[in-house]
Amino acid sequence: MKRRAGYSLSNVVRAAARLFVGVCLIAAFWHGVAFAELRVDITRGSVRPMPIAVTDFIGADAPARDLGRDIAAVVKSDLEMSGLFKPVDPKAFIAVEKSLDTVPHFQNWSVLNADALAQGLVTLAAGNRMHVKFRLWDVAPQKQIIGQKYTTLTSNWRRIAHIIADAIYKRVTGENGYFDTRIVYIAEQGPEDRREKRLAIMDWDGANHHFLTDGKDLVLTPRFSPSRQEITYMSYYRNVPRVYIFNIETGRQEMLGDFPGMTFSPRFSPDGNRVIMSMAKDGNTEIYTMDLRTRAVKRLTRHSAIDTSPYYSPDAKKIVFNSDRSGAQQLYLMNADGSSVRRISFGKGRYATPVWSPRGDLIAFTKISGGRFFIGVMAPDGGGERLLADGFLVEAPTWSPNGRVLMFFRETPLAKKGGKRTRLYSIDLTGQNERQIVTPMDASDPAWSPLIP
Repeated sequence: MKRRAGYSLSNVVRAAARLFVGVCLIAAFWHGVAFAELRVDITRGSVRPMPIAVTDFIGADAPARDLGRDIAAVVKSDLEMSGLFKPVDPKAFIAVEKSLDTVPHFQNWSVLNADALAQGLVTLAAGNRMHVKFRLWDVAPQKQIIGQKYTTLTSNWRRIAHIIADAIYKRVTGENGYFDTRIVYIAEQGPEDRREKRLAIMDWDGANHHFLTDGKDLVLTPRFSPSRQEITYMSYYRNVPRVYIFNIETGRQEMLGDFPGMTFSPRFSPDGNRVIMSMAKDGNTEIYTMDLRTRAVKRLTRHSAIDTSPYYSPDAKKIVFNSDRSGAQQLYLMNADGSSVRRISFGKGRYATPVWSPRGDLIAFTKISGGRFFIGVMAPDGGGERLLADGFLVEAPTWSPNGRVLMFFRETPLAKKGGKRTRLYSIDLTGQNERQIVTPMDASDPAWSPLIP
């Protein structure tokens, strides 16, 4: 495995990589759980958030209670940020059960209009370990619908909270959640003529932030593998684009090679065994694939136009890309072998950076029209185009692993001449739940991980 000369992870990032590998979770459903019909339909154009009461998790002593309070806070934050849940204000709680083995007094929760009640218990153990029990109740029929137990290191408390929020999300919506995930992005700072760009990683909500590169070299456009905890990213070596694969869990990286004329990092195939990319060779920009096992490169397009930003469908049978072969930048679809190319975007303006939903039902894109930028989605046949977000500059959509939320970056001009602010935002498919993801500095080019194994 080749390593870049002079490159090393910081001690903090090495520790983080070991933590990701060392997570050990044991989950067991308690017997006798009765499944009720508590549901939120997330396929509608708008959704009324479900009222849910999340109590601080019980603990036998102060350290356990502190962890329980922190876990409950993250669970509430995850659910609230999804736009599908409305946590009940704890100040309104009438009485909170002091034991997880006690059946809740449901009248105390129904009077608060809570449809669901989440409770938990934290027990500390030797070796900096903890046991976390969690129950979800359907208040109206007075039935338990989830009962789980987890065992892990106390340092993994935030991940436990994300996993619990995912369990609630899945039970209520019928679909997988997206809270136990990470975001890799480009952290930016400094003046435009000396802009420092570093590769950074964090939880989906902005917590557990770490830098993966030191800022000495320019890095661009990280891409997550849909099947592994790996990313590709592009750097410049002697002004030539160089592509690396970085393993998030081990902290090791491998150089794929130098790619003159490349402007975006390659993207992984759904199985993670290939990457697809655009390169300018022989004076023309075309789309190529590379087999990561053999390093064999195959050319897919042959056209005088500029073909860029390719992205596989989830079943790997189709590829969407953008091209100016019709005179303006539009979206095109082709078979995985490069055959049957056809245009799918016909709206006013230019289209770029297409990304296929993990569900296969939608393609997200950046659109430029009337001097503004938009983030939108359309069906793979080009129908049903919807614009979800707009701004002076919005770009680089990336999908949550369940295909229900997009993250992108927005650049906003500042009053100071030449100044700008670049931040990450998430938005759901209704276009009504836009949230800023807090980062310690300017942020661009987010890439959303699959659920952490």
